[in-house]
Amino acid sequence: MTRPDKRKAQQLRKIDIKRGYLKNADGSCFIECGNTKVLCAATLEEKVPHFMRNSKKGWLTAEYSMLPVSCSNRIIRDGTRGKISGRTHEIQRLIGRSLRAVIDFEKLGERTIWIDCDVIQGDGGTRTASITGAFFALAELVEKYIKRGTLAESVIKDYIAAVSVGIVNETILLDLCYEEDSQAAVDMNIVMTGSGKLIEIQGTAEGEPFSVQELNKLLLVAKKGITQIVSTQKKYVSL
Repeated sequence: MTRPDKRKAQQLRKIDIKRGYLKNADGSCFIECGNTKVLCAATLEEKVPHFMRNSKKGWLTAEYSMLPVSCSNRIIRDGTRGKISGRTHEIQRLIGRSLRAVIDFEKLGERTIWIDCDVIQGDGGTRTASITGAFFALAELVEKYIKRGTLAESVIKDYIAAVSVGIVNETILLDLCYEEDSQAAVDMNIVMTGSGKLIEIQGTAEGEPFSVQELNKLLLVAKKGITQIVSTQKKYVSL
């Protein structure tokens, strides 16, 4: 099948990274995955949530939002709506869970890292781009506080990246754009570490159920894509 942007079935969209994008953030990154564009920032706070007090361990939490004009139809801001949407809440928790999996919180001490991901433009894969970009922001924050002497060493245990994969017209595709995502019979988001360990698998059959054999094929294609993304991360970040 011919993809909207002429890519091969198992080809990633072009990834463009701009680190240190924000003046006031401890770490930041502007990531473009094709036409999906996300601004990621990381901030260190010298305290932890009440449930972590006196634990001698730190914490990480994430917030996610989409600008009103990031998609073809205007999105109502959560502040205007008066509550966070279910989708937003789900994605925030996903980003937080994913990054917490690669942090040594004992080395962080009783501090909180805040991750903010704001989608400037969405064309599929906003949550996966947010996770990949948030890693860059996190890494920059850690580098900064090691130089300042606040952290004795890196708290990051491994690289982390995410990608979407799905079945469209009976073909397995990597890194779906919105047009493909909206037609997918199976849609999945995969989060993995640089060492190849799985953090999260989100998979749904939009129509007919899919087999374990198809699941395994989807995971292999996703792993191939994440390996490529991590290779890009390693050009900018050394652990």
